[in-house]
Amino acid sequence: MNKKIIFIKKNINTFKKQSISVDGDKSLSIRLILLSSLSDGKCNVKNLLMSEDVLSAVSIMKKLGIKIRIKKKVCEIIGRGLFGLKFKKNLILDSGNSGTTARLICGLLSDAKYWVKITGDNSLKKRDMRRIIKPLKLFGTKFKNNRTKLPIYLRGPEILKPIKYFEKLGSAQCKSALMIAALKTSGKTELRCVPSRNHTEIIFKKVLNLPIKVKKKKNYDFISILGNKKLKKFNYKVPGDISSASFFIVLTLLSKNNFLRIKNVNINPSRIGILNILNLMGAKIKILNKKLYKGEPVADIFVKSTKNLKAIKLKPKLNSFAIDEFLLIFLVSSVSKGVSTFRNLSELNKKESKRLDWGIKILRMIGIKVKTLKNNGVKIWGQPNLKLKKEYVIKNFSRDHRVFMTAAIAALALGGSWKIYDRDCFKTSFPKFITTLNLLGAKINEKNYSSRY
Repeated sequence: MNKKIIFIKKNINTFKKQSISVDGDKSLSIRLILLSSLSDGKCNVKNLLMSEDVLSAVSIMKKLGIKIRIKKKVCEIIGRGLFGLKFKKNLILDSGNSGTTARLICGLLSDAKYWVKITGDNSLKKRDMRRIIKPLKLFGTKFKNNRTKLPIYLRGPEILKPIKYFEKLGSAQCKSALMIAALKTSGKTELRCVPSRNHTEIIFKKVLNLPIKVKKKKNYDFISILGNKKLKKFNYKVPGDISSASFFIVLTLLSKNNFLRIKNVNINPSRIGILNILNLMGAKIKILNKKLYKGEPVADIFVKSTKNLKAIKLKPKLNSFAIDEFLLIFLVSSVSKGVSTFRNLSELNKKESKRLDWGIKILRMIGIKVKTLKNNGVKIWGQPNLKLKKEYVIKNFSRDHRVFMTAAIAALALGGSWKIYDRDCFKTSFPKFITTLNLLGAKINEKNYSSRY
């Protein structure tokens, strides 16, 4: 089987464009597909992210009897109501590479009438599912064979019961799976959750008008949900994904004499950890044209090339708000003045690859001094005048899209001659990544290679 490899031998100088848009928010797109399927009637979702992860969610819902049509930039979903999914015997649902889809679908299927097999690709099969299996069992959902990784088999009880649960990991996927399962009970579910991205809470309240209460305490959020309520049909336009925008924010910061406006991006406070962290490091970033759309804050992000970036000692409580962007934060730290310190990053090694390990590997590869600390921490000694001239090869990274995209940004910002394998892996989250880089003036060459490298 042939796959693609990219070669980057020249960094970007002056951008050809000063304004871009990025693909729709992945977290919102997956949640909207799943929840619209439980609604009463036709929902229209515009600017749905057409990535492999989202299309895995679409494929699963079609297998469960939901009619979904995608025309140009509009996705039409015909909901079948809270208890209207079609369960069949021997049903196999493939989540592809999407951990969000795999975990949220377990909540959606918590009342399944027959055993359902949930699986994924080789990368997803390595990820631990215990964080959702344990609390879903409290609802009454059954799991076969005590498996903690995909494939797993589940089915529902005759009646799901509401629960009280303390979610201690700060996992939005776990929290969302439990919130969806709670909808199918006849009672009140109460969750205490370490803060994490709150898209599901906002959709429940502002889009679906469900009886949900959220109280923010000092160290956790208290969420209560009344089950067995109808989900109203809705229309929605998905804003741009801050995680996708982050690659271009960092590219601009590390380039010379450039500025860039990224339009219509979701700046939910639970997602903009990278903006807050970069601002602490001295980055020139502004938020423009801010507005509220169905509970989600949306704005343009304006960023300028920034000299004299400074190191940071990051408080671990900020980790969950930038969990998908740490490879980029490490990259910025590599050219910042001083020594940056990050702690409690074990969650990174539970992603598509051992992402913390890969972040350290890339930095050491480009000549940056890195020291590992206890409890999954790192120290990074920045080199503000770093200019790369050697040849670098990135491969065997479990097709982790964020490793690939971070390596591409490093090549375009810092120089050197780069060979990066598995070109198409970024389609899981950001199909227009290479296209957008080319709009700015990137020169990227490609060729096929045998997957048996």
